[in-house]
Amino acid sequence: MMQLIFMNKRAIFYDTETTGTRPGKDRVIEIAAYDPGKETGEAKSFCTLTYPDCPIPIESTTITGITDEMVANAPPIREALTAFLEFCAGDAVLIAHNNDAFDKLFLEAEFQRAGLKMPEWTYIDTLKWSRKYRSDLPRHSLQSLREVYGIAANQAHRALDDCIVLHQIFSRMVDDLTLSQIIDLLSKTPKIVRMPFGKHAGKNLSEVPKDYIAWLAGNGALDKPENALLRETFQKLGRLP
Repeated sequence: MMQLIFMNKRAIFYDTETTGTRPGKDRVIEIAAYDPGKETGEAKSFCTLTYPDCPIPIESTTITGITDEMVANAPPIREALTAFLEFCAGDAVLIAHNNDAFDKLFLEAEFQRAGLKMPEWTYIDTLKWSRKYRSDLPRHSLQSLREVYGIAANQAHRALDDCIVLHQIFSRMVDDLTLSQIIDLLSKTPKIVRMPFGKHAGKNLSEVPKDYIAWLAGNGALDKPENALLRETFQKLGRLP
């Protein structure tokens, strides 16, 4: 497996499972982290269920497999976060799939609820990376990327399994880039010069027929988050109002 080059920083892949999708109202029920062990040569992992102090909706149990019975004797969130802090001690960079719109927001809400100070970690959102630098892919979910990179199936939507799979995926996506380079590239807006999908895939954007662009816009394809840059580029080229 390719090794990520992270200089003096620790790359920690993390994931949360929750009772829902609203960080201010829903609760974390599992948190996990995976350190591939670049510095020590020995991988380490952390995983704990947490007691959410509320019933787990059936929708969440259906996705995660985590039940009320499983978390009945789990530690409260303050205890779980204290252990998570200990695991992530040092100059760590936290990496999660959909970090910016989900996991980080839940961490912030739970740290505040627990009355703990949240460190000023640096983060990498692998969903954003995939959308920016693998625009050729039709889907960017963790499981879709797992299939693209030929990684064995895991226990999806259980936090530690997803952390380990994410490390395997990201190692392939970024190859031998350093952590600093990865963060720098995520802060930049990449250029699109060729159509990334559809029947005109590979064509220079200036050569894609306007009626096809209008059709994409009319069907909502250009409104998808992963196609925001494509829409912007068509607009700059004067090919889309």
